[in-house]
Amino acid sequence: MNLQSIESSFKDAVCREIQLRPEGIDRFVVFNPFTFSDGDNLTIVLRKNHNHWLLTDEGHTLMHLTYAIDEKALTSGTRMQIIDNALSIYGITENEGELIIPIENDHFGAALFNFIQGLIRITDVSYFTRERVKSTFLEDFRGFMSMVVPENRRTFDWHDPAHDRQGNYSVDCRLNGGTRQLFVFALPNDEKTRDATISLLQFEKWGLIFESLAIFEDQENINRKVLARFSDVGGKQFSSLFGNQDKIEKFVNSYF
Repeated sequence: MNLQSIESSFKDAVCREIQLRPEGIDRFVVFNPFTFSDGDNLTIVLRKNHNHWLLTDEGHTLMHLTYAIDEKALTSGTRMQIIDNALSIYGITENEGELIIPIENDHFGAALFNFIQGLIRITDVSYFTRERVKSTFLEDFRGFMSMVVPENRRTFDWHDPAHDRQGNYSVDCRLNGGTRQLFVFALPNDEKTRDATISLLQFEKWGLIFESLAIFEDQENINRKVLARFSDVGGKQFSSLFGNQDKIEKFVNSYF
């Protein structure tokens, strides 16, 4: 197909605003009216690779999302599920951050339609309201801990079987470092912070030997009095998970 026929196929399948502009050998920018939540347009390029045409975002979509979302958050929890589902449904592949869809049997219009639908679905992660993001915090926490701590060294939702068979005083993640144990609490709100304070006091009462680590979703949102009481009994704290992953990983790894 020649360039005019390809552009016509794109227009018929998607919308009349689609335009092609050559930039280099066998490379064409696909101008389109679709945008991210901040108003930036989706980047789509038509490119020939080894005599086969494909559409690519040249790594722009996922990179753009990291402007507002931590990169590691895109590879775990609900956000990762949204991205993986979009890739699967629309036949898109991911290669080191670049999203690609091949043109099969000269079906240029169908490929562009699927590619745009997939990119839009992926950008949905940037539309999470604050409450929706909160709902992913514990998933993100678990995903992060699973990634940086060996399975035989961690236990999620741990409680002391000797003193607390009912599990009334739980720890989000217990790390066993051999001679030491670290109780890690994921704290998204005031209620969870109060519960962690009570649990720590109870552990001290039982005479457990441990150290504690608190990872807040956003420490600035915790009531000052609630935080002060927790700080009286808690150990190391990080004000948020995102932006502190490297420091948290280094801290927990010091136990092994």
